[in-house]
Amino acid sequence: MTKAKTVMIIAGEASGDMHGAGVVQEMLKLDPTLQFYGIGGNKLAGAGVKLLANTSEMAVLGFTEIIAKLHKFLKVLDLAKKSLDDLRPDLVILIDFAAFNLRIAPEARKRGIKVFYYVSPQVWASRKGRIRKIKKVVDKMAVILPFEVETYKEKGFTVEYVGHPLLDLVVPKYSKLESRKKFNIPENKTTIGLLPGSRIAEVEKLLPEMLKAAEILAQKIPDIHFVLPLADSLDTKMVTGIISRSDIKVDVISGQTYNVIACTDLAIVASGTATLETALLGIPMIIVYKTSPITYFIGKMVVTVKNIGLVNIIAGRTIVPELIQEEAAGANIAQEAWAILTNHERKKEIIGQLAAIRTKLGKPGAARRAAQLAYDMI
Repeated sequence: MTKAKTVMIIAGEASGDMHGAGVVQEMLKLDPTLQFYGIGGNKLAGAGVKLLANTSEMAVLGFTEIIAKLHKFLKVLDLAKKSLDDLRPDLVILIDFAAFNLRIAPEARKRGIKVFYYVSPQVWASRKGRIRKIKKVVDKMAVILPFEVETYKEKGFTVEYVGHPLLDLVVPKYSKLESRKKFNIPENKTTIGLLPGSRIAEVEKLLPEMLKAAEILAQKIPDIHFVLPLADSLDTKMVTGIISRSDIKVDVISGQTYNVIACTDLAIVASGTATLETALLGIPMIIVYKTSPITYFIGKMVVTVKNIGLVNIIAGRTIVPELIQEEAAGANIAQEAWAILTNHERKKEIIGQLAAIRTKLGKPGAARRAAQLAYDMI
């Protein structure tokens, strides 16, 4: 009897966990006998991956935050390396999470195990020189942003563009009106979405400023409503604890992310995957980002792109406001929000530009295409 093939998969953050789960599900359609193990979060576990470690405790914002969790990081890294010898997987699938995965890739290569990298590290934003290292230790790379193909091609590495997995995932179940009824929000009430990120460190830095902005907006728009779609990786008590320090009422809603965002008039969003999710739902937004001063200082030296928001990067220009570090303060956020809410033409223009983002990303089916590429390597 032929031994079932084993695949190791590693994803480090909420978005990678979600994208990885999609690939696992599609690969199991191709071959239900496949065995998966690895490192990730609840979505990968739910897709049938036996987890060596849950990476929710390892999700960090930057350089200084990595130092604080270095012991955990190294412990899980050793665990992953050991599994390459003990379990001898037929394929290793790595998803983003460069600080970890670019340490695993060469270890797999040494042992003659093929490496499939899905969702490229953001080499286009900084340190393009890493592409040479990636080329040496990765057998095949599948990218999800159209301009990444050219970025790799410049360094002599041919990669596969599979489209963006969010095109399949960002599909609200209800219309805007139906969502509002479901969440008990009057049809004519101005509703703002607060999306402070999927990591504890992000939420602790950004949510207080979002709440300050909410307090200012509530003075200008007395009947305003605030909703917060809770990320799977976050604890409800932690988030509601921060909200309780404010006078603002915020409806925290779990398991309904896209329906919640879709029922809003405007969203205040932490830079990351959520900006693209919000864009695909056609909701105007303000992008905010805050990290430690040291991390920001180092980042300024290595990051080469003008914008940090995925929406603006894909568009090739600033179509929605970005407020970074000290600028990501409550008063500034409220000012930008008020400017959009009170200018119908600008709001309409932003919605039109967001619609163009979807066109640029191509067709749905990224997880299926990535799964086929991975399966063909086994």
